[in-house]
Amino acid sequence: MEHIDTVLDDLSVGRYLLLTTFRRDGSPAPTPVWVMRDGAALAVWSAADAGKVKRIRNSGRVTVCSCDWRGKPLGASVPGVAEVLTPSASAHFTGLMKRKYGLAARIGLAGSALRGGSGRMAGIRIRLDG
Repeated sequence: MEHIDTVLDDLSVGRYLLLTTFRRDGSPAPTPVWVMRDGAALAVWSAADAGKVKRIRNSGRVTVCSCDWRGKPLGASVPGVAEVLTPSASAHFTGLMKRKYGLAARIGLAGSALRGGSGRMAGIRIRLDG
């Protein structure tokens, strides 16, 4: 458990996480995303109709690694399982985002609200394997 906590800390301390989901044919689809630590998991906030959300609903298999804003990996990939949460189960993710990303998160969340509110957003929980 201590090893997983260290890896979670390392992945969540960075500004961006490279979240790689997998298409039906097995090909990878990497996407840089904001990441927050949520207990024994990582938390990601996304548009509910994004491709990564659809791929996670199809298969929760993912890999994650630290990256820069363009998605250039900054470390080794770690396998995990992602799940799309209900709006009520992920409501606290907005608070995590505001604490970590400050004004940028507040502006992004305000823009999301103008485009349709939290119903158009999805919280994603990522649990690491092993």
